[in-house]
Amino acid sequence: MTAAGTDTGYVLVGKVAKPHGIRGEIKVYPYSGQQDNFLGYKKIFLAAGEDEARIPYGVESSRVQGKLALLKLSGVTTRSAAELLVGSAVWLLRRDLPGLKKGEYYWSDLVGKRAVTDEGRELGRVKSVMATAAHDILTVTDHGHEYLIPLAGEILVRLDENEVVLNLPPGLLEINKGL
Repeated sequence: MTAAGTDTGYVLVGKVAKPHGIRGEIKVYPYSGQQDNFLGYKKIFLAAGEDEARIPYGVESSRVQGKLALLKLSGVTTRSAAELLVGSAVWLLRRDLPGLKKGEYYWSDLVGKRAVTDEGRELGRVKSVMATAAHDILTVTDHGHEYLIPLAGEILVRLDENEVVLNLPPGLLEINKGL
């Protein structure tokens, strides 16, 4: 249950929130909510937007500050240089991501897949995943309708190459129609 993304070679892991100090450090908001993950990254890629060119940066040092990761990047030595990076999407090469334990997944493994119930009802495509204090929420869209599905408990039954299979509690879809 970490990260988001759309490109199979790269995974979107966060966003540059703001500069820190006068020596070029940046604060990064991790989409996974797991700022500790940034402590092991040696190289990241920054882009102005999801479809923009990704520029590689070496990570000279990293530490955690609250819910953010503080990074010192190679070549970024002043606050002014760090300010230019604010708002940039933070990407990793997929191969550089930490390994997953049983039952864990990356958000990028969900986005774009067909969402179906364990009874075979097609719900649409997973548009995005968002983190909340309680659990991740899947956004599934189909024919102009949007379902918000909590990924709590045993709702995610199976994830394969093409689809996400969900065991939905009774009434969840009906509640979504009122949104």
